[in-house]
Amino acid sequence: MSRFLFVVPPLAGHVSPASAVAAELAGRGHEVAWAGLPAALEGLVAADAPVFPCAGVPGLDHRPRDLRGAAALKFLWDDYFAPLAYAMAPGVTAAVLEFGPDLLVVDQQTVAGALVAERLGVPYATSSTTSAELAGSPVGTPESDQADQWITDLLDGLRLRLGDPSARYDPRFSPRLTLVFSTSELTGPQAPERGPVRFVGPALDQAPASRAEAADFPWGWVDRDDGRALVLVCLDTAGTTVGAHFLAQCVDGVRARSRELRAVVVDPDGVLGPPRDDGNLLICPAVPRLALLARTNAVVCHAGHDTVTEALWHGVPLVVAPVRDDQPLVAAQVTAVGAGVRVRFGRTDAKAVGSALDAVLGQPHFTAAARRVSHSLREAGGAPTAAAHLEELAIAAQQNPRQNLQI
Repeated sequence: MSRFLFVVPPLAGHVSPASAVAAELAGRGHEVAWAGLPAALEGLVAADAPVFPCAGVPGLDHRPRDLRGAAALKFLWDDYFAPLAYAMAPGVTAAVLEFGPDLLVVDQQTVAGALVAERLGVPYATSSTTSAELAGSPVGTPESDQADQWITDLLDGLRLRLGDPSARYDPRFSPRLTLVFSTSELTGPQAPERGPVRFVGPALDQAPASRAEAADFPWGWVDRDDGRALVLVCLDTAGTTVGAHFLAQCVDGVRARSRELRAVVVDPDGVLGPPRDDGNLLICPAVPRLALLARTNAVVCHAGHDTVTEALWHGVPLVVAPVRDDQPLVAAQVTAVGAGVRVRFGRTDAKAVGSALDAVLGQPHFTAAARRVSHSLREAGGAPTAAAHLEELAIAAQQNPRQNLQI
């Protein structure tokens, strides 16, 4: 059996896929531990898994809301991921020295794990929770090349401080293995210089908190057989002014079609008022997304990678309204394969949302495309396949002992 140390940022969307893989490895008898911010891991990872604490930095709530494109990407790395690397490096180092892992499994944007691993001579695999990095800059604007070079320079600076200055590869891509929680059917062909890449599809979250949410959810409302299509509306940005506007337009678009459809609307910040059920709309702060998607006919979302791949895993077409970061690229993937319609997040109205829903629900080719992608995602294997790749790499590492640890 092998020892695996998962290094993750304090971001639920990055932890959840890794948690599913970690659970699979633990079920096969391996030892699994975590390096990260303990409060951010609580409820997302196994309660009995060792957690080696790492320091964090202020979250992204302070990011200016009007940042888009290259400016948003620069802020993300300069003001969040780079400071997070410096903050986490001492904790990751202590975790490696104390736990003695055979392999680190490092989130792609938690570069402290990759740089500490190369400095200490411990092999690592990359966990890529979004396919955006594979395509270069996720901005999708004429500034993309400049943004890519800027990130390369920033990573070189981090390597001089935290890693092995003689290394020449991109620390966001392990020279041994990068696990991508998507498929080439959705992402399209990728550049070969990214190193060994394995597409494993979504590693679906089976955390205890998810199961508890499912048990308490009003399934009677969802399972009501009234002949209407069921839509799920979920945004991570609902707390902002523009997010509140978009949710309100979704609600109005659904109400205008009350004879044809009804919707579950996720409103974690209460921007639509208190949770309620008016027969056409079920508005609630949280939902058991995976279980609900199995009953859903369409999804409206901001094109977050987890939401998109989970919806497509269930063969559900989408209306995507990207905001920034990797979302425009993921939205472009959805529309390129014909599995959804894109609308403008900040300037849309109820008519545009309603028309997009009419299209994805009324034109069979959207569902056909979603089901085609679903087949590829399911065939990719998810957490069991990811665990098998990691096992193989760990065995190879044990057969070729790592260098002596040097601080």
